[in-house]
Amino acid sequence: MKFFQESRNVFLVVLAMVFVLSACGNTGSGGSQSNKDGKVTVNILQSKVEFKEQFESAAEKFMKENPDINIEVETIGGGNDYSQVLKSKIASKSEPDIFNINGKEDLDYHKDRLLELTTMDSVKKVLDENLLSPVSLDDKTYGVPMNQEGYGIIYNKEIFEKANIDVESIKSLDDLKKVAKKIDSQKEDLNIEAAFALPGKEKWVLSDHAASVFLTDDFDNTIEKAVQSKSLPFSKSDQLKKYLDIQKDFSKQPVGSIDYSQQVEELFSTGKVAMIQQGNWAYPTIESVNPELAENIGIFPIPVDNEMKMPVGVSAYWAVNSKSDEKVQEASKKFIDWLYTEDEGKKVILNEFKFIPVHKDYDTEKIADPLSKEIYKYAEEGETSQWIFKGYPTGYTNDSLGSYLQNYVIGESTFDDAISKAKKAWESARK
Repeated sequence: MKFFQESRNVFLVVLAMVFVLSACGNTGSGGSQSNKDGKVTVNILQSKVEFKEQFESAAEKFMKENPDINIEVETIGGGNDYSQVLKSKIASKSEPDIFNINGKEDLDYHKDRLLELTTMDSVKKVLDENLLSPVSLDDKTYGVPMNQEGYGIIYNKEIFEKANIDVESIKSLDDLKKVAKKIDSQKEDLNIEAAFALPGKEKWVLSDHAASVFLTDDFDNTIEKAVQSKSLPFSKSDQLKKYLDIQKDFSKQPVGSIDYSQQVEELFSTGKVAMIQQGNWAYPTIESVNPELAENIGIFPIPVDNEMKMPVGVSAYWAVNSKSDEKVQEASKKFIDWLYTEDEGKKVILNEFKFIPVHKDYDTEKIADPLSKEIYKYAEEGETSQWIFKGYPTGYTNDSLGSYLQNYVIGESTFDDAISKAKKAWESARK
């Protein structure tokens, strides 16, 4: 009897442990419950490291207005692979309630945990319904666009003026090379270290942004065609090489040691280089480091086929986890709607995030920074191109194209080898 009693006790202990571990596995993850005191906690995993502090501040403002909701923010970016971190959290049952998706590939991958958001105010008030197509399926929408962004070559106007360079004279890659060479020849007089700062550590800068503009024509300037394509033509790879070589040859060295933070904060914001390839998302960082310099910068497109079109798109979409508790889902939607459609949130979008609005009822005259103003001007005039990288296969930037181009710029492979591998990787991913 003693044996059976002990066995029974052991069984009860094990059973209790199972219940405890099961409860722990669901705490604070997709499927998270509202707290016993009635307060709801929303866990957000967001990918934009450049506005981490501003986003956390916005969450604090929302919580003051909504004391029954607690917002917890985790930021993954700046070289970390957000998609892999998200997948890891899902696998470990610690998934977020709000997270970022980037279009059709993510829509398909995460479809089992995406809550339909069609009736939200922040969906209904999007400026252009086409902006919702990457996160829509069967007339249902599963994401709220974060903002419009554009990227190109950010330049220091004071350095250009001292070097006697007219930015309007840059119409081609040959013109860009002449400008870089002219600045390089005057480095000592200009008191700078280089014309460019190429962040060779950042695969996304090389793959998502540099390469993408030279893939536009291959897919008729349509993300959807890139999503559907079984092969990667790369008909303008020679122009990509020329562009990367200009940056690489006239960059602060070694390029393999430069990351986003060094490029933007340590080199450009301190006036040590004249140009960087980045977008308007970099402005808050530049302003925080050097407010005076931030008011005297501009941006121009990367020349392609002697044309100057600004790549403009939606940086990411907010998704709500359908596996979260219903009260958590409602609180998640309330926070997103507050951020984009209520007066206090809209002030944050324009003045603190420095976003180019993607929703209606914003005073675009109040777009705060010179980079966003210039990009918005290109968008108004229709002189833009699509973000083809939004149609890349899942993981293609970090696992394939970004890695191969990184090896090229740091001198560990030939350019032809990088492109050959990139084409094969695309075909393999789309089988």
